[in-house]
Amino acid sequence: MAQFPVDKPDEEWRRELSPDAYRVLRKHGTEPAGTSPLNHEKREGAFLCAGCGQPLFDSKTKYESGSGWPSFYRPKEAAVGTTTDRSLLMTRTEVHCAQCGGHLGHVFNDGPAPTGQRYCMNGAALKFQPKEG
Repeated sequence: MAQFPVDKPDEEWRRELSPDAYRVLRKHGTEPAGTSPLNHEKREGAFLCAGCGQPLFDSKTKYESGSGWPSFYRPKEAAVGTTTDRSLLMTRTEVHCAQCGGHLGHVFNDGPAPTGQRYCMNGAALKFQPKEG
């Protein structure tokens, strides 16, 4: 199992996270499409990992993908990592927080310019921090 800078026992994660965030971040769950309030977040700011607070995405990279999940075309530098996910009888690229290893969602190659990527994230794995001022 990979080691990450933020490493806590499972019991501690369970205590600190909401049940939905724990299921997504620590157990690789997926929230139902269209259920995250972050789908409608339009303010300027940053989207952080709900597990450790690592800044993951700038609000300027968020877009409406029509997928039902918050989507971004680019993460912040060195904020996320990827692994191959072969669950559900398909191969996808899983995205995790580079600091705590929490499962965030998946990345697909059907996003907008300039990257062509769609980081399809679970809202339960994210927190929004509005820009100050």
